[in-house]
Amino acid sequence: MKYFLEIAYKGTNYHGWQVQKNAHTVQQELNSCLERLFQQPVETVASGRTDTGVHAQQQFVHLDLNTELNPDLLFKINCILPHDIAVKNYFRVKRDAHARFDTLSRSYEYRICRVKNPFALELAWNLTRDLDIGKMKAATKILFDFDDFQSFSKVHTDVEHFLCKIMYAEWVEEGDYLIFKIESNRFLRGMVRTIVGTLVDIGKGKITAKDFKEILEKKDRKFAGAIVPAEGLYLSRIKYPKDIFI
Repeated sequence: MKYFLEIAYKGTNYHGWQVQKNAHTVQQELNSCLERLFQQPVETVASGRTDTGVHAQQQFVHLDLNTELNPDLLFKINCILPHDIAVKNYFRVKRDAHARFDTLSRSYEYRICRVKNPFALELAWNLTRDLDIGKMKAATKILFDFDDFQSFSKVHTDVEHFLCKIMYAEWVEEGDYLIFKIESNRFLRGMVRTIVGTLVDIGKGKITAKDFKEILEKKDRKFAGAIVPAEGLYLSRIKYPKDIFI
């Protein structure tokens, strides 16, 4: 039987999602937990990777089991998992369902805390200087005019192209937090954190919206802003077609 697990994790103590040699990862912990509980080899496939220190409010993985999942087993999984990883739900899916390739879109949030807040430690980028949020919001709209985001991708990344369809992008103010929200059919490595870093440069008065547009047109990473700290980034939502669920 094939299942999707909906999971969440705080990425602070992990070298990202994917299993790596000589590194502590979320996938390693999840696989180890499932193999211990079900007494069988388990291979999980996620909707996408997250980098070191990045969090997930909603991540999906698929796996095959010879045991039917139930609420009691879900409780046992969460008892075995470390405190910073949780399985929130499970869904029976069709045999050909794929957590990565069946995604319709992914959404991320980047959280900036604008005051010194010890309770935001490791969960947001603490940036206390004044920003021109109006200019940042206006420049964000430029993203919708482009589909090639090579300027915001890590270099030497293993992709065939840099095309992405951005469906939503906006800055939202919530109390002491400034949050960048974005949804796309796919993301490049480092893309969200580099977009945020470049838009923050606009807020600081370092560059203009016109510069931002030219950075996109150049399709060259060296012209974009610095990548912002990982602790502010959250994988926040994954969308799938309804017909893959049983």
